Amino acid sequence: MNIIMETMVVGYWDSKKEKIKQRFPDITDQDLYFYEGKEKEMIEKLEYKLGIPKLELAKIIEAL
Repeated sequence: MNIIMETMVVGYWDSKKEKIKQRFPDITDQDLYFYEGKEKEMIEKLEYKLGIPKLELAKIIEAL
């Protein structure tokens, strides 16, 4: 994971996950649970489940 994506996930995750669930109702709390050191896996899961490329997903999360 690149440094921008990692910083974004770590720095804003608690404030962003509720907004993500509102925008994407198919996403569960388990999908958004943040495990230290498992950021890459979480992003890959969201990328797969939503069918959105990683860069686009990062832009969406950042904009929320």
